[in-house]
Amino acid sequence: MSLLADAGHNLSDVLGLAGAWLAQVLATRPSSARFTYGLRRSTILSALANATILLLVTGGIVWESVLRLFSHQTVQGEVISWVALVGIAVNAVTALLFMKGASSDLNIRGAFMHMAADAVMAFSVVIAGLLIAFTGYTIIDPIMSLIVSVSIVIGTWSLLRSSLNLALDAVPAGIDPDAVQAALLSLDGVSGLHHLHIWAMSTTETALTVHLVCDPTKPVSTDLVIARAAELIRTRFDIAHPTFQLETRPSVCDTHQPCC
Repeated sequence: MSLLADAGHNLSDVLGLAGAWLAQVLATRPSSARFTYGLRRSTILSALANATILLLVTGGIVWESVLRLFSHQTVQGEVISWVALVGIAVNAVTALLFMKGASSDLNIRGAFMHMAADAVMAFSVVIAGLLIAFTGYTIIDPIMSLIVSVSIVIGTWSLLRSSLNLALDAVPAGIDPDAVQAALLSLDGVSGLHHLHIWAMSTTETALTVHLVCDPTKPVSTDLVIARAAELIRTRFDIAHPTFQLETRPSVCDTHQPCC
């Protein structure tokens, strides 16, 4: 069971990397009349699917492990250790491949840490196999699989929560809506704003829409206001897909959301 827990985790890694690659390919496709943003959101769906599948697989392993706590079965500790050693080698080599870019690229750093953690988990399975071989206590197998499964759930929960938030159009982590609002209000000629919406187009791109109320007592070129606003949110908040609607007074549709 400890081997199955580790193997299930590694299988989900392979499927996740394959899904991420496919999503990345789809995200590069140009927009169309039906998909006006293209297929960028496929990267979010891939992350969500990866986390969901991993948790489902882990849940099945936990269920079987709990049953084996009360129904002991013969386990070959030496076989567990040898197979887990292969897992350590594979994960260690993969981690080394990501090591070079880990210091400069956050995504590569995340992959490196994931593979390194997998190697540590495989090492724990080796220890379990050796303990079973020397002590004969087969209950160590389901106990170790539960420990590995709990580690997987803890490591996956943040991925599930983040991908689910992005799928529900939550403001991406690291962006403070209040700070964005304050920055836009600081622009010369802008006296208020409403209908501020910030969401993720993909795991790496963020979009924004907002209604800006221009101060009629401070005539400023609308093109200049838009240019300054776009530059501001791009440089300070890394939002590269903004849409601005300029108004001299709140429109009728804005009665459902107070003006700032």
